[in-house]
Amino acid sequence: MEGPDADSTTHGTVRAVCVSKRKGTRKTVVDGPVTIEAHHGVAEDAHAGDRHRQVSLLAWESIKKARARGLDVKEGDFAENITTEGINLMALPLGTQLKIGDDVLLELSQQGKVCHKKCAIFYLAGDCIFPREGIFFVALTGGKVKAGDSIDVVKLGDGTCEYTPQEALDELANTPR
Repeated sequence: MEGPDADSTTHGTVRAVCVSKRKGTRKTVVDGPVTIEAHHGVAEDAHAGDRHRQVSLLAWESIKKARARGLDVKEGDFAENITTEGINLMALPLGTQLKIGDDVLLELSQQGKVCHKKCAIFYLAGDCIFPREGIFFVALTGGKVKAGDSIDVVKLGDGTCEYTPQEALDELANTPR
């Protein structure tokens, strides 16, 4: 990629790693590494499992925008597993593969999500930016991830992901976020 913003679409860093025991709640920042299991997600996290939304990422830049609007929020408050910094997540097409740290390889499987009901995060924070700016990945290879690890695009996607069910794509396409 070329141009002045090329690095922001190909490289970033992990600002925080977060887990929760229950879905629909804020996640807790982990002091140290988390284990990402291939084709499962973040070990010990409520969202891990055999589906296409195994690992969630949200940019610190998105959280800063929410803070600028007066929300009292920090890393993990939008239930993301990994808070990134310096990489433009929303510019990445489905199928993009990211290498995080030394071992973890993720493939982008969904951009944003549909919220069928307002979760605890919405009520606690006053808004939930994740449906608009969060993204999900399938873990192709596992390993440890911690704050400070590098994030690099190793393959830019073509807009498709074999792990994403068609009904998820249809639901996103037909629902305003």
